[in-house]
Amino acid sequence: MDSDNIGVVVGLRAEARIARRLGWPVAVGGGTPAGAERAARALVAKGARALVSFGLAGGLFSGLRPGDVLVPEAVLVDGVPIACDAALAARLGGMTPHRLLAGTTIAATAASKKELWRTTGAHAIDLESGAVALVAGAEKIPFAVLRAICDPAARELPPAAQLALDQAGFIGVWRVLFSTARRPGQIFTLFALAADVAAAHRALRQRVACIRDSEKSIPRPR
Repeated sequence: MDSDNIGVVVGLRAEARIARRLGWPVAVGGGTPAGAERAARALVAKGARALVSFGLAGGLFSGLRPGDVLVPEAVLVDGVPIACDAALAARLGGMTPHRLLAGTTIAATAASKKELWRTTGAHAIDLESGAVALVAGAEKIPFAVLRAICDPAARELPPAAQLALDQAGFIGVWRVLFSTARRPGQIFTLFALAADVAAAHRALRQRVACIRDSEKSIPRPR
């Protein structure tokens, strides 16, 4: 599998800046299942023969901490596990013993995360990987996931964080400011969340650097 044929779907522009260091084509989905599907299909239309879902995930299992990196065995879509490709996962640093839940809405409270862990057994959740898995399945091409935990299971997501992202993958600063002005008490949780996100981004940058070093050592046909 040539590196040029691997397409990477991200939700955020900040994630795209990290993912582009891989040297693989990247498309931004805007943090929604529908956006991720459009991004994945656009990559396939441009020649991608494998897909990677890349970025942040929310923890459901209490043992996961901000910055923990997951290359899960499977993505749960409507209760059905879709296996990730082992060879592609190996290129991402190796598969980890986790399952990722394909969410349709943000799991914002500790109680909702605990309930999702109890009912699904999934270790983490994101809103994009399920759509990427379904596109890959329809196209009969490999897919895998590389995600870092940005909010652990015990973290409550404040309203401002849930309003921040727009469909282009940008952070809406004015929406965040307006929300914090109305509910200033959430600012302390926002600071804690920002530290979690920073840890996740550091972990992704470190993993990308390792992948790049590994890719350089792969013999190329002459």
